[in-house]
Amino acid sequence: MYPELREERIHGTKEFPFSCYHLHDMPAFFQIPVHWHPEVEIIYVRSGSLNVIIEGEEYEAAGGSVFFVNPGELHFMGSAIPGVDYHTLLFPLEFISFQTDDLLETEFLLPLRNHELLLHHNLSHEKSCPDIISLIREILSVRQLPNTLSGYFRLRILLLSLIQKIASCGTINPMGSKRNDPMQREILTYLQYNYTEPLRLETLAEQFHLSEKYLSRYFKQHFHLTLTQYLMHLRLTHACHLLESTSLPVTEVALQSGFPNVSHFIRCFHRTYQMSPLQYRKQLPYQ
Repeated sequence: MYPELREERIHGTKEFPFSCYHLHDMPAFFQIPVHWHPEVEIIYVRSGSLNVIIEGEEYEAAGGSVFFVNPGELHFMGSAIPGVDYHTLLFPLEFISFQTDDLLETEFLLPLRNHELLLHHNLSHEKSCPDIISLIREILSVRQLPNTLSGYFRLRILLLSLIQKIASCGTINPMGSKRNDPMQREILTYLQYNYTEPLRLETLAEQFHLSEKYLSRYFKQHFHLTLTQYLMHLRLTHACHLLESTSLPVTEVALQSGFPNVSHFIRCFHRTYQMSPLQYRKQLPYQ
């Protein structure tokens, strides 16, 4: 399953707003389409090849690569080669804040949250990269422990150490950085609010006062998918969420996710996940 796109998904819980995802044994040509979220994201590639794009900057990542995604930055991951194995860590900066107006908050965390300060994306060739990887591995091992107060303390200490080590690689002035044009976020936002509607390229072109030809080319260039593929991703992701979190019948899941009929939904779902929606629901751990 894929993480979502200005994601409706809440990473972690209110009491424990930290999530880690381990993606492995991925097929060739898998993609996590362009998305953004208010949390920071740290990507650690254990092995294989991963294409990472952050705010328009493209990187070919191999085993041992580490990347940092600042809050609110558009990013994409994918690979044309099967077998990539990587982890992502996501958490809001508030999770490591002491919620006081101390120097850490006013001079670092607050500017980072407000996009007045940026950390470097590609940490793979930094001198401190081995230390960063060591901290990530320790965080992953701590995360496997039962939820205890001591484990919670340990995790927050490790996350603070990790951010400090990443920050030691240097910061970027946002005014001098390469940021994507605002239309990308406007298009993403529009699609996320309207993907359950019968959207077509013509509709989107009219909404943004663009020609269909230009929009089609722009979409493929910036989002690495066609509009149809991107909408399918949004709809299937929402369908998975409904299958996981509700007992709605499959027909209702299909309609609430933007599919015109249940037969089309089942075909698309099976093509993507190699199982039917009912099989997907039955294999959930709490079923």
